[in-house]
Amino acid sequence: MDGWLAALEALALARALSSSSWLYPLVNAGHILGIALLVGAIVPLDLRLLGLWRRHAVLPLWAVLGSCAAWGLGLAVVCGGLLFITRASEYAASPLFLGKMAVVALGLVNALSLRARVDEPGAWTGTAPGHVRLAAAVSLIAWLAALLLGRWIGYR
Repeated sequence: MDGWLAALEALALARALSSSSWLYPLVNAGHILGIALLVGAIVPLDLRLLGLWRRHAVLPLWAVLGSCAAWGLGLAVVCGGLLFITRASEYAASPLFLGKMAVVALGLVNALSLRARVDEPGAWTGTAPGHVRLAAAVSLIAWLAALLLGRWIGYR
């Protein structure tokens, strides 16, 4: 594993990112933008699924915010992967990073599971079914935990 991590850090792209005074900050900003899109979309959607704003239909929120969250996740993953290769060995040894990856995986599995189990989110009005509310609570906790762990990594 150490050899693989060292190989990632030795990539020309990783060295270019590490040594650039503008490229690394741009990729970091892309990662933050992806996180903002993801969390900024997930929080209101989860809160709606948990019962807030019942007078607003779920289906339009589901379509718009779900798509926004997916694009945000994609951007965060791509930019995060680029950031990872600059210090792969350090990140792979960090319990904070590993915890972040675990809750990101939980959030992603939860989202995919919910999407697969909910055929028509507009079929219910008012309060979502129990399994949907549970998935929304798990989602909210997972993505906020990933956000907090990610910020904590920057201060360690």
